[in-house]
Amino acid sequence: MAGRTPKKKAPRKASAPPVLPDNANWIESDRYDRHAYGQLRRDAASLQELERAGQAFVPHFPSLLRDVFCLLFKYNVVFAGESDVLPSAAINRTLLTALHDGEVGRLLREVTRLDEGKAGLCTLLVGEGILAMLKSEKPWTRHDMMDTWKLRQQEEDFRKTREMLEHAGELGEQEEGAGKEEALAEIEERLKSRLRGDAASIRQKQRQLTEDLDRVGSEAQARVQASAIRAAQQLDEAVEEAERWGSAVGSGGRLPADRRLELSRRLAGNDKLKKLIRMVGRIRSHALALRKRTFERANEELYSVEQGGALERLLPQELVTLHHPLLHRDFQRRLLENELLQYSLRGMEEKRKGPVVVCLDGSSSMAGDKEIWSKAVTLTLLELTRRQRRPFRSICFSSRDTALHVLDMTTRRGNDVEPDKLMDLAEHFPGGGTDFETPLDAALECLKKSRYKKGDIVFITDGECQVSPEWAERFRKEKDRLSFSLFSILIDIGSSSLGTLEEFSDRITTITQLTSEGAKDLFIRF
Repeated sequence: MAGRTPKKKAPRKASAPPVLPDNANWIESDRYDRHAYGQLRRDAASLQELERAGQAFVPHFPSLLRDVFCLLFKYNVVFAGESDVLPSAAINRTLLTALHDGEVGRLLREVTRLDEGKAGLCTLLVGEGILAMLKSEKPWTRHDMMDTWKLRQQEEDFRKTREMLEHAGELGEQEEGAGKEEALAEIEERLKSRLRGDAASIRQKQRQLTEDLDRVGSEAQARVQASAIRAAQQLDEAVEEAERWGSAVGSGGRLPADRRLELSRRLAGNDKLKKLIRMVGRIRSHALALRKRTFERANEELYSVEQGGALERLLPQELVTLHHPLLHRDFQRRLLENELLQYSLRGMEEKRKGPVVVCLDGSSSMAGDKEIWSKAVTLTLLELTRRQRRPFRSICFSSRDTALHVLDMTTRRGNDVEPDKLMDLAEHFPGGGTDFETPLDAALECLKKSRYKKGDIVFITDGECQVSPEWAERFRKEKDRLSFSLFSILIDIGSSSLGTLEEFSDRITTITQLTSEGAKDLFIRF
């Protein structure tokens, strides 16, 4: 019943990612570059997750990702000097050089240069390849990466000691008295000695790290190049699938870069979504073409005579005047002034179409092609209702013990659909048994709400379920009382059953009829 719908939790505000240190980046960047990547980093969950995973191996992995983005995005790439970057970020320099100097890197830059979305997606793909390389401990071992962390800790100790020394100097200027001055001077000398020791230790560790990086430099370069090749292949595929998704089930308008990045990432390598996109594209094109042909002139009739300038509706006697030399000129004058006699058309107003509630079967028997077909029809209906600014709710159901997955797909403005909800609808599949009564009761409760009043229900299933006679009788009475229609779509691919749907449906069509009269009956109504 409606009470089984999971309660919606208040959305958690995403915490801002930690600030990147200024002295850990090898690629010089300006304010615009940092702002573009900062927006992606703040809003793209995939980048934040990759940062956290990579930082478990090397200390400056987040800075490495920003450098990869700048390397791919900037028109002119300039490396910073070694004296301007922390020694513990030396491993980043090796990886960036391998990407920058390789032929694949240059080809990638041709595609991603000055394109925030593509540069961000490619950064994610390359970063995932580098992370996989670090996890494999080739070419660097766990011991090599631990040395990087030890060097980073020494740098942090050096920074803290220097701050303490500066603070001691400030105290010396403020304090008075010989004894206090001597004590401060002794503390300052100890801090200077510690600084010298820390600096020597950092130089020694830096030389050792440089030797280790040089030792496996060629192998690291080969692995980075391999990651870049995979990224290039995935980039083309992901961008193409994202464009198909936008044209098939997009909500209109250009998505921001972070949204395009997340969408492309989720579509890449997802065979089910790729198949769904192609299916939606075919059904959507058929539905839109069918509606256009049906409503092109079907809602108009000749009513009376009026004055105007519509040549296709002129009375025959007006056309006769074209053969007379003088009347021909008068015809032209009256045409310019919209004074010609023409037929008046009266529109036969189409019944106002209300909200749509789709109950979508997500039981185990719907797995495979049945799921693709059912969701393709759902997304097509969503596109048709979105164009007419009508509310649309999706209720995905399975067994009685499984909570309903309820999504209000259109916003209050009616023509906008949130991309995350589209993807949620496409990917969600609970599996399990089948219960028709719970989702239909939830749909009834929905139609009682003000936003969904005067709406209709679309029920999409393979029909393999039973309902009690008492429930069916009660449902039919409620349907008559609320004056709505229930249109069932039987997914008759493989095993299916029509008997139960006949107990509560006004009309039933099947997937195999969607290219014939059944498609007309379905898509014209909705």
